[in-house]
Amino acid sequence: MRIILAVAAALLVAVAIGVFGVLPAKLDHDMNAVTAHDPYAISTEATALHDSLRVADLHSDMLLWMRDPTRWNDRGHTDLPRLRAGHVALQVFSSVTKTPADMNYDSNTADSDNITPLAIVQRWPLDTWTSIYARARFHARRLMRVAERSDGDFIVALTRGDLAEALERRAGDTDVLVGILATEGGHPFEGDLANIDGLYDEGYRMIGLQHFFDNELGGSLHGVSNAGLTDFGRAAVARIVEHGMIIDLAHSSQAVVREVLDMTDVPLVISHTGIHGHCEAKRNIPDDLMAEVARRGGVIGIGFWADVTCDDTPEGVAATILAAIDLLGVEHVALGSDYDGTITATFDASEYAVLTDRLLAAGLSEADIRAVMGENTIRFFLENLPAG
Repeated sequence: MRIILAVAAALLVAVAIGVFGVLPAKLDHDMNAVTAHDPYAISTEATALHDSLRVADLHSDMLLWMRDPTRWNDRGHTDLPRLRAGHVALQVFSSVTKTPADMNYDSNTADSDNITPLAIVQRWPLDTWTSIYARARFHARRLMRVAERSDGDFIVALTRGDLAEALERRAGDTDVLVGILATEGGHPFEGDLANIDGLYDEGYRMIGLQHFFDNELGGSLHGVSNAGLTDFGRAAVARIVEHGMIIDLAHSSQAVVREVLDMTDVPLVISHTGIHGHCEAKRNIPDDLMAEVARRGGVIGIGFWADVTCDDTPEGVAATILAAIDLLGVEHVALGSDYDGTITATFDASEYAVLTDRLLAAGLSEADIRAVMGENTIRFFLENLPAG
């Protein structure tokens, strides 16, 4: 009997190691791939220019994965060392709290959830196994702990003053990196306006309204209703604006985008997308809506994956940026990588210089490259974060 119990215990240990030790890393590696490539050729001129940039990106899902963000990892797209190697000054970190099974761009219901098993195998706190709000809170506190332990070279900006001070410090030390917290969808509110207040207190400053399914706030671009805002959604938008938080319309239905434009006068963000006229895909909303967001002072983050660019090579991403400039004006175009958002990329955060090189080769001026690679995003947050 003792031998049987010992064998059973050993098997249980082996299963636990596989499930909790090996599986999360394998999922991360497989779902956030970088296409194998030789080192990219980058001109001397582009290298010099890139070394002087303040790169900023509107969307990374790094917080979904339990890799150590303080060390250079051999999986996924982002961590703090790779961001610094890419000359990133500001990174928006998004909290992904629910995704449907068989996730697609055309039609998803809200009656399944891939994040629950991921929370379990990654050993998130027990309350995150059943509460979407708790997941967002966990992601925020995890990022705040990284900042607290960073000796001041990683700062989570909550106000315009925080960002300005951090950028001033970065002028003397390019290791200084700023993070801003965002939600990928408003479902962490769980239908309760008080949870918006709670997420503000946890440090969230940009709020995506929808993700891949219709939620309590309204229709998703990938849901089943194509609906606009619900009554709760309208109340939530008003509360978000009251807090001075920024609204992100990525993944929102066309009706939601139009209604938010109608009921607010604040600048808005579409954090990670492509340009429909350049790459005809449902994931990219119509050009007229995109142009209206820009006309209102918003910024549009161009993604790095094939579903929104129709060509995910560095040259293809650069071409999408040029198409966005033609449609929106250079001052409204930014980066929105969607790194670590279960995409395949052709370069990771340490390799941003290749994008600078391809934009320069495509004929974009140095001033315009500075703008789209980071300065537009930095300006937007300096003007639109809460005043403090």
